[in-house]
Amino acid sequence: MDELDIKYLSEEGSSVLIFEPSELIGFKDAWDLQRKWQERLLREPDAQQAIWLLQHHKCYTLGRGASENNLLFHQDKSPYDLFRIDRGGEVTHHLPGQLVSYLVINLHRYKKDLNWYLRQLEHVLIEVINLLGLQGERRPGMTGIWIDDLKVASIGISCKRWITQHGFALNVDCDMSGYDQIIPCGLEGYKVGKLSAWIPGLKMKEVQPLMKKTLIKYFAL
Repeated sequence: MDELDIKYLSEEGSSVLIFEPSELIGFKDAWDLQRKWQERLLREPDAQQAIWLLQHHKCYTLGRGASENNLLFHQDKSPYDLFRIDRGGEVTHHLPGQLVSYLVINLHRYKKDLNWYLRQLEHVLIEVINLLGLQGERRPGMTGIWIDDLKVASIGISCKRWITQHGFALNVDCDMSGYDQIIPCGLEGYKVGKLSAWIPGLKMKEVQPLMKKTLIKYFAL
C-alpha cells in the first residue's frame, strides 16, 4: 500500500461531523441527507464536512447509466425497494450487516482528482480489512476490494463542483441471498463475499470503530 499522503492539507486539518445512527436507515432518507449537506457545502465551501456510517434496510440501487440487464427480475417486481441514483457504477445491494459509509466532503481541501479520491477510499477499506487480520486487494481496472476471489466491498461516488456524495459498502455479516437476484456491479462471473466468512462470529460493533478511525486517518480529520 502507498504511504499516506496528507501533504495537500493545511496545518489546520479538516473538520467533519460523523453520524453513526444506531437504527437501520432507509436509503432515500440517507440520500436526501447527503444531497442537503452537499448543497450546503456548495453554498458555504468552508462549512463542516459530513460522514455517515450506517446500515440500510434491504434495497437495490442502480448507478446513473447502469444497465437494467444486470437485474435478474423485472423492475416492477423487485423483491426490495429499487432506486436509480446519481452515483457511478452498476447495480448493488444494501442490507443489514453491511457497513455503508457516505462521505460529503470538499475535495478543494484535498486534491481535485477523482482517481486519487477513489484510491483513498480503497486504502481505507484495505487497511480496515488488514486490521482484522485479512488481506484485501484491488483488481486491475476495477473499483472495489476483493479477498481471494470474492468481492467484499463496492465503491460508487458522485461529485458536483468537487463536493462528493455516496461512498462505499463493506459486507461484514449479512444475508447474501439478495445478491442472487442481480449481477453485482455488472461483473458477470464474479462472486461477492462477506468478512464473517473468514472470521466467524464477526460483528459490526467490531468493524465500525476501525472504519471510523481509519477514515479519520486517511482524510486527516
